[in-house]
Amino acid sequence: MASFGEELIQSAREALEIAQGKATPAFVHVPDEVDVAAIRKRKNMSQERFARTFGLAASAVRDWEQRRRAPDRTARVLLMVIDRNPEAVCASLDAAAQ
Repeated sequence: MASFGEELIQSAREALEIAQGKATPAFVHVPDEVDVAAIRKRKNMSQERFARTFGLAASAVRDWEQRRRAPDRTARVLLMVIDRNPEAVCASLDAAAQ
């Protein structure tokens, strides 16, 4: 087991590699809130179509948009991917169905 000092030095090395562009950070920021309605509207989809396309329950999409419930961390990550790269989600879902 590494001592605290060794871990600190290793962390500093990792930080330097990230700053130099030689490595990517391990931490991924997941926002506390996601505007589901805005994402869906940017995709030009109804709630039903959005849910069906991305494997979500239509009732969950309605509840999220009406703020009766909030998406959990996993759902927020999925929603972020849908917002930025919906084709990747569709391709993954299509591959899983085969």
